[in-house]
Amino acid sequence: MSLTELITGVEDHQKTLTIFNAGPTAAEDLRERFADRNVHVQTEQTESGRPGEFITLSEDTEVIAAASLNSFTDALNEGRQYITRDNSPYVSILDHLDETMFTSWSIQRMTAASREIEDRAWRVGQGTLHAGFQTLSTLQGELDLYERLGETDVDVHAYAVPDVEPPEYSTFSLHLERSNEIADSWFVVFDGGGDPTQKCALLAEEREPREFYGFWTYDESTVDWIIDYLEETYGYLEQ
Repeated sequence: MSLTELITGVEDHQKTLTIFNAGPTAAEDLRERFADRNVHVQTEQTESGRPGEFITLSEDTEVIAAASLNSFTDALNEGRQYITRDNSPYVSILDHLDETMFTSWSIQRMTAASREIEDRAWRVGQGTLHAGFQTLSTLQGELDLYERLGETDVDVHAYAVPDVEPPEYSTFSLHLERSNEIADSWFVVFDGGGDPTQKCALLAEEREPREFYGFWTYDESTVDWIIDYLEETYGYLEQ
């Protein structure tokens, strides 16, 4: 299985957000928020109107998470849409929205999501981080950040197609690959630094010019699979 096939497998599993006992405005707001995600948003009413406004997340016919509508929308309003975890009430929904496809993400949104993972690796301060930049010219714009990250105890690996001369670098490992998969893929993957709860990954492919389709996850087995695949497929290092 390739990185593209993994993305396609996630794409085939659509989830459903059901909003109970709320007016049409709430539904339209969430439809707009999730317009770029492979999530179906629908509304329902309980016969009694109780227990108030709440939301469920389901896959196929199974409900996998629930939360009050207010706690969920408050989290979204605070911008907690990427790879974050704590003990807040909304976590049960957002945790299960990892590995849900996003569509047509811009460079700006991909960069913001990548920063979440890079920051997590920085805070943990150890472990291994794998990052795919598509091309060396893209890596050049991130060189200072990745040199600083490589100065920590994090083992940093960067992957890119050589479209320019390699830059000078000293604190991370560079994988130069003349591969369509590397040219088309944007990924940032952190192994958690020994803490499984810190594992996370962003994986996407460029299907349209500068528009990316993919998913983020902190599922341990998915993160492990991506890392194993990268190491087995692109293990050779350019010196």
